[in-house]
Amino acid sequence: MNILYIASEVKPFAASGGLADVAGSLPGVLRTLRQQVKTDGKKQSRRVHCRVVMPLYGCVKAEFREQMTFLGSRTVPVSWRRQYCGVFELKYEDVTYYFLDNEYYFKRPGIYGHYDDGERFAFFSRAVLEMLWLIDYKPDILHANDWQSALVPIYYSLFYTGLDGYPKMKTVFTIHNIQYQGKYDPAILGDVFGLSAAQYSVVEHDKCVNLMKGGIEAADAVTTVSPTYAAEIQDPWFSFGLDPILRARNWKLTGILNGIDTADNDPAADPVIAQNYSADGLSGKTACKQALQERLGLPVVPDIPLIVTVTRLVSSKGLDLMKYALEDLLRDEVQVAVLGSGDTVYEAFFRDAQRRHPDKFRFAEGFLPDLARMFYAGADIFLMPSKSEPCGLAQMIACRYGTLPVVRETGGLKDSIADCGDGRGFGFTFKTYNAGDMLHGLYRAIGAYQNGGDWPELMRRAMTVDFSWKKSAAQYLEMYEKL
Repeated sequence: MNILYIASEVKPFAASGGLADVAGSLPGVLRTLRQQVKTDGKKQSRRVHCRVVMPLYGCVKAEFREQMTFLGSRTVPVSWRRQYCGVFELKYEDVTYYFLDNEYYFKRPGIYGHYDDGERFAFFSRAVLEMLWLIDYKPDILHANDWQSALVPIYYSLFYTGLDGYPKMKTVFTIHNIQYQGKYDPAILGDVFGLSAAQYSVVEHDKCVNLMKGGIEAADAVTTVSPTYAAEIQDPWFSFGLDPILRARNWKLTGILNGIDTADNDPAADPVIAQNYSADGLSGKTACKQALQERLGLPVVPDIPLIVTVTRLVSSKGLDLMKYALEDLLRDEVQVAVLGSGDTVYEAFFRDAQRRHPDKFRFAEGFLPDLARMFYAGADIFLMPSKSEPCGLAQMIACRYGTLPVVRETGGLKDSIADCGDGRGFGFTFKTYNAGDMLHGLYRAIGAYQNGGDWPELMRRAMTVDFSWKKSAAQYLEMYEKL
């Protein structure tokens, strides 16, 4: 089975969020699986092949560019335009990656946020299909992700099915976050997306072009990144208007929980943290806590619970609850630190909280991967009170580092974190999107930390949960096989 995984960002080449983590991890795990097939009535094991394609952004480092092989170029139709596309190949950690080059579209600062993103990713989607003429790989499955590549199943179904040189392929579309849908004015339907008025119905929703809606309609299967989120996005509260589309097509909707790269997130081997440790030897966590307190300028007190959040500062992450509850929380004997950047209203609030509580609260502004690792390793409690959370990776990483999560039961948080109240769980959960309920979850965690006796066992339990991609990759393979 041949799978072509299509993503607008892939770690370690270009990343802005969870999609890059998934695209940088899942394909490599899929390649380790074996497909069971029948040949002449006998079962045989056959290797799964998965390759990845992404844009060649200006931010892709020279060390990767130097290892690429130029395969050739194509002229790609973008409505009435004909645009150059160079195809480069790179083998990295046993996975083959294709990079699609067009400097006009992709040699720019940043990945997203440009005035012509619709045209940029229309080019990318069409170029993925045109690229198949140049490569020695014939996919059985085209797996597109989020609105930036939603046009792949749309264009394939409208323009490429049955063409000479194109095998019969099935298409999968994954929703990583339904909030970002790729909405555009119908006036640019033909001029940018190359679709006729007769084809408008495929992408039309709520009187505008909606690329995510088109991907859902055109793909043979639709997935999202946790089972609970798959149910939630069929509800108007979570769907940002797409719930009727998903309810009508829920027969092809599946929720598969993301995994994390457990080798990359391993406190026993992490070179960034102050001292390595593991579930079998937790002593290094004390040194990591001291290093984080010193780095943040907090009093170095080993027996006060240190609560942290690592997040984008946007409303969906539950930051309104933190705004309401922070003063009450800081009356207790705790230290709190937040790492992230985003909406100015939250940045200003956390800066002001630091000014008012210099011995108890710190705000570290920015996207700082090394400092994030210090947060995961040095903290005792990880707070993630999201209003909605498709999957979430931070709570899994926190568990790997023995930092116990306090999470709201939504999306992937509900599917990944088990409350310790049953004697078997490893975190603290709350249901209602309410500041009082969040505080109750935090006080339960603080009380467990202060009691001390069971805390090391909870840490070990969290650190030994299997958050790897192995189970999730097997579920993807099962879906591919059904297609």
